[in-house]
Amino acid sequence: MSIVRIGHKGADALVPGNTIASFEKAVEVGVDLIEFDVLWLADGHPKLPADRRSPLVVTHDWHAAGAVPPPTLDQVLAAFTRPPLDQVVINLDIKLPGREGEIVEALLSHGLLDRARISSMEIPSLKALKELEPKLHLGWTVPRTTRDWTAMPWLKPLLIAGVAAARKRIPETVRRGIPELGVESVWAFHGVVSPGLVVVTEAAGVDLNVWTVDDPGRIANLRAMGVTGICSNDPRLLQT
Repeated sequence: MSIVRIGHKGADALVPGNTIASFEKAVEVGVDLIEFDVLWLADGHPKLPADRRSPLVVTHDWHAAGAVPPPTLDQVLAAFTRPPLDQVVINLDIKLPGREGEIVEALLSHGLLDRARISSMEIPSLKALKELEPKLHLGWTVPRTTRDWTAMPWLKPLLIAGVAAARKRIPETVRRGIPELGVESVWAFHGVVSPGLVVVTEAAGVDLNVWTVDDPGRIANLRAMGVTGICSNDPRLLQT
């Protein structure tokens, strides 16, 4: 089954992600869509005047930003207006609420509104974006988490139990939430994806994009299940 091939942070397994070099590598390998993360650093409080806020940056979290200075959102969007990035669709995953207006303005200033998608776990952000720009393709990221629990091996037993519980409740949560949020897609952690979730999203007429999958067997399983798109750190795995 054909799927939307999504590069996570570009091609994070091949070139460090959330960088222009990683986005270019993803295009070289072959993707339909590139997902990257947007937030601002600790001094960028949303209630500060705009001229006192830190810039919006493309990075996964504050730890990643401290290791390597991240590119600004403006720099990244400018890169997507030039070859070889000027044809690929982009998805901005918004990590923090509060600066939705600036993000919409940035997309408009670079002429990228039609090629852009925005996803978030933050329901207030999705509602604000829908009001600011009804034409935006919005995606709801589930389940809501505050950190990458998969990066902590010692938590694996609890993680397995938590994911199993989430897998059971997510279809009904999504079924109820889609009409309220008015989203066009659901972005779901691969561990919570089930045939029931596929049925719910198909019935609602929204896409189901799955993150983040680097195992060929799981990719094959998700294809057979009928998901719309799969996000991977290594987009080469999505080519067959």
